[in-house]
Amino acid sequence: MSGYNDPLGAFGAHAVIIPKDRAVGVNATVAKAASGAADTVPVITVTNLARALRDLKARGVWILGADAGGESLFDADVAGPIAWVLGAEGSGLRRLTRDLCDRIVGIPLAGTVESLNVSVAAGICLFASRSARHRN
Repeated sequence: MSGYNDPLGAFGAHAVIIPKDRAVGVNATVAKAASGAADTVPVITVTNLARALRDLKARGVWILGADAGGESLFDADVAGPIAWVLGAEGSGLRRLTRDLCDRIVGIPLAGTVESLNVSVAAGICLFASRSARHRN
């Protein structure tokens, strides 16, 4: 993928794609929480997330869904051109979105914590990808 080694974000993200409906846009609170990343990583709003995922696949990007019960993040190949898909807090990935994923990857948790909020899960997934790319 052209430009693959020239990421804009701290963990190698080229962009953040969010659906137009049922998602918070980049408002003042989001921008503040992003600590400047919203100014350097493009945020792309799409009307049809399924179509956007299919377009990424057609360009050679692997779609990885982050969801409990998937392949362990410790064992998953998360290097290369990939797009992480994270679902809503509580309900997780929607069925169609999950079906479009090439693989489902879960974050192994210890102790009594059963799930993480989306921002924490995103940070962990992005760090894992950055770490895997650094090793390769």
